[in-house]
Amino acid sequence: MTAGRSRARFLSTAALLAALSCATTACGSTSADSAEANEPKSTWVEPVSYSYTLTSNTQVLAGTFQVKVRDGKVAEVVGLDEDSRRQVRGLPIEVPTIGKLLKTLNQARSEDADTADADYAADGHPVRISLDWDKNSIDDEALYTISAYEPTPG
Repeated sequence: MTAGRSRARFLSTAALLAALSCATTACGSTSADSAEANEPKSTWVEPVSYSYTLTSNTQVLAGTFQVKVRDGKVAEVVGLDEDSRRQVRGLPIEVPTIGKLLKTLNQARSEDADTADADYAADGHPVRISLDWDKNSIDDEALYTISAYEPTPG
């Protein structure tokens, strides 16, 4: 009788574990789909010309920059603090347009980065983008704060 009970208990446990595994997988898919569905999407369309202030905290680009975009490309960058002035004076740096920041955000999301979050202004342009490709890696985090956004005549 002990062997019968043990086998029945084993089969019950196996069935329970299989059911829990299926339920967890289904919940995980639903949660991921729901999280993606709940992720704010920007309907903002990048204008051809605008200016904005970018505060960047990355290994490559650090500091606060006043950026002017003309014809969809960065036309002028002014460093507003010591770090950014040093970078503007030193090696050529690539300060991104807001559109490029959004492409980076979308790439991070499509590649399942551990963090790919954004906050948006009422008009839809991003005001904060936070990225962390791998939470276990050092120095791959990025935080971009966008302020003083102003569309300008093209």
